[in-house]
Amino acid sequence: QVHLAESGGGLVQAGGSLRLSCLVSGRAIGTYDMAWFRQAPGKEREFVAAIYRVGAVTEYADSVKGRFTISRDSAENTLDLQMNSLEHVDTAVYYCAAGYGWGGGKYDYWGQGTQVTVSS
Repeated sequence: QVHLAESGGGLVQAGGSLRLSCLVSGRAIGTYDMAWFRQAPGKEREFVAAIYRVGAVTEYADSVKGRFTISRDSAENTLDLQMNSLEHVDTAVYYCAAGYGWGGGKYDYWGQGTQVTVSS
């Protein structure tokens, strides 16, 4: 069984930075496509970024391109999301996900989420 645990959320002022981390246990992180999603109050969950098994290809939502960077550490079995130039609209619960998401596939495993609040 795969378990995902996010950390690193918090309160930050607009323009600031945060780094989220997701510890993967149960399987090697390279087994899966890995992604970050987020859900703001009253809104549907949305895709933020992904890093795929093959070639560590990355993909970003247009709203975060140039500001967020996704990375993984196979030795530590962790997935990170570096978030810079944060905006109030980035306020959400951020979720780590693992699965086979390439080409519209499905993420089967999810963490509990970590709250990110950006004050304007």
